[in-house]
Amino acid sequence: MINIRRVKKSDADALLNIYTPYVHTPISFECDVPSSEEFLKRICQISKDYPYLVCEVEGNIVGYAYANKFKEREAYQWGAELTVYIDEKYNGKGIGRTFYNAIIDILKLQNIKTVYALVTKSNTKSDRLHKSLGFSIAGIYHNTGYKLGEWHDVICFEKIIGHYDAIPEKFKSIREINDQLIIDICKQNQDILNNIDINHRN
Repeated sequence: MINIRRVKKSDADALLNIYTPYVHTPISFECDVPSSEEFLKRICQISKDYPYLVCEVEGNIVGYAYANKFKEREAYQWGAELTVYIDEKYNGKGIGRTFYNAIIDILKLQNIKTVYALVTKSNTKSDRLHKSLGFSIAGIYHNTGYKLGEWHDVICFEKIIGHYDAIPEKFKSIREINDQLIIDICKQNQDILNNIDINHRN
């Protein structure tokens, strides 16, 4: 059984275990694995205003995804940056796609108009995922990070998810969104995964 739900503080260590292998690759530009305390602090800070979801398979967390503010200045409030990390054993099973669809549905309720994702150019799996979901390349940051003895380019993907109204409604914190709406969105997307049986999908 697959379950998609909002993050809890008690998930922090399980999520950090999923994230840690990525720190040892160019996929993450973080060079040192954060402490449990630091990781929990990040979860609390992000989930205060934005969707932060986890995916469980038979009660075990196998991935997580979240949105966060794209930039600090007020005029950027209608954009959000997306992030997803999946346990390596569950890559390629549709979890990342399902996460994105769920988070985008929630972000629409928050009046977000455009979503962005920053992807290391060598991360071909993420490149394919974003293109398959209708993201387009907004630009490339050349040689923007140095890690593991190499300079790395970063692709900036973007996707329009709302109308650019002449006078847009302000961004709504996830605390302003009805909890049942979020639960329903998570359930609709988890049902898709349950119907395709990810344990037998290559």
